[in-house]
Amino acid sequence: MSDNKTRKHPMPTQPAEERVNNFDEVPYGYSIETAIEEAKRCLQCKAPRCVPGCPVGIDIPGFIGKIQQEDFQGAIDILKDKNSLPAVCGRVCPQEEQCEKTCIVGIKNEPVAIGRLERFAADWSAKHSKQEVEPVPHTRPKVAVVGSGPSGLAAAGELVKRGYKVTIFEALHQPGGVLMYGIPEFRLPKSIVQQEIDGLKELGVEIQVNVVVGKTITIDELMNEEGYEAVFVGSGAGLPYFLGIPGENFNGVYSANEFLTRTNLMRAYLFPQWDTPIHIGKRVAVVGAGNVAMDSARTALRLGAEEVHIVYRRSEAEMPARNEEIEHAKEEGIKFSLLTNPVEILGDEKGWVSGLKCIKMELGEPDSSGRRRPLPIEGSEFVLPMDVVVVAVGQGPNPLIPRTTEGLETNKWGNIVADEGTGATSMPGVFAGGDVVTGAATVIKAMGAGKVAADAIDAYLHSKKGGK
Repeated sequence: MSDNKTRKHPMPTQPAEERVNNFDEVPYGYSIETAIEEAKRCLQCKAPRCVPGCPVGIDIPGFIGKIQQEDFQGAIDILKDKNSLPAVCGRVCPQEEQCEKTCIVGIKNEPVAIGRLERFAADWSAKHSKQEVEPVPHTRPKVAVVGSGPSGLAAAGELVKRGYKVTIFEALHQPGGVLMYGIPEFRLPKSIVQQEIDGLKELGVEIQVNVVVGKTITIDELMNEEGYEAVFVGSGAGLPYFLGIPGENFNGVYSANEFLTRTNLMRAYLFPQWDTPIHIGKRVAVVGAGNVAMDSARTALRLGAEEVHIVYRRSEAEMPARNEEIEHAKEEGIKFSLLTNPVEILGDEKGWVSGLKCIKMELGEPDSSGRRRPLPIEGSEFVLPMDVVVVAVGQGPNPLIPRTTEGLETNKWGNIVADEGTGATSMPGVFAGGDVVTGAATVIKAMGAGKVAADAIDAYLHSKKGGK
């Protein structure tokens, strides 16, 4: 524990030498005693700056105050009033860039560990809370939600609580979206996600899996033939981006999307008990330095790779991944090849990856992102011997729904154009939010967009004739 009030209480974790050999969750979570002590670091500000930093507006001093008082049920009740997925958000939200960034305690000392306390309250509730969830009577119109990722789950949760008959349509065989297919078990156990989904089902949300909206059924058919009076599109950003360099068609090149989906959703890490093989080899390069890249690199290590490199064209200071994920990767022995940019993937005579040709970079003036632009150093090319290359440089929206929905406006990147304050699209009754609108972002921001759209759908249906 901390010996003073200046630092967060550290989170106990699995030792690095043990966790690289399993997919069990890395952080253990706070004990009751540690959670209470950490909660006491909160000043209970009368004008808290942390709440505006939360995309879903959680009463942060309120739930932390309940933990101070050892009223853990009260804490989870306050959390769930605004956040339908607290166990998820407590684990994967970038609190250091949101609520904790604006914490007043953080001006002179380390901010209160808001995310860790949220996780504590949610985990306590899962073990101890015996409250029965009463399904809400469906007295209001039918609403369809496309996609069961964070934005879709948040929208569905808000709407079902208001009496709407909500059906989620999920393209994959298991609901949860990126929470299931994208984030590894060691960072977000799937049982946690399932627990949150089960809570929505108990409220009365219906979930239909293996329904590819745009193929199985269209938006127009949902509204004109199936009787849904509004549709929320939260289909995420599942279209992988590649590097556009020679050699990307060699065997052993994965998009991070495929690599993580095969491992997480299709349980490749349990092969041969599960029928999903995955090729790893001894040496793996992961191109990119966001959270998805860290997840991919740490997954490759657990799948048996002897050497894993993060290959990133900028320096560590520009890495978009959470500091905690970078530190965990370093502890586990991931190598960082920084100021390094791939120019070609090399292969052998059998068509398999044999190496990654790179060029050294230097940082110039800041570009439009505010980060210093990486510039190649002439004549600095070199080769990293590799068996597998995972490309983790971002992803975009799946184009299927816009292509099959006449009148649905998109921008030049293929994102659905939606009003920031309501989620309303160019089609009456159709709303959208999350990564399909903004591009790949955070879980909590997608949830915030789902909640905003739910409010707007409620207002829209009230305004229609017969809205009650």
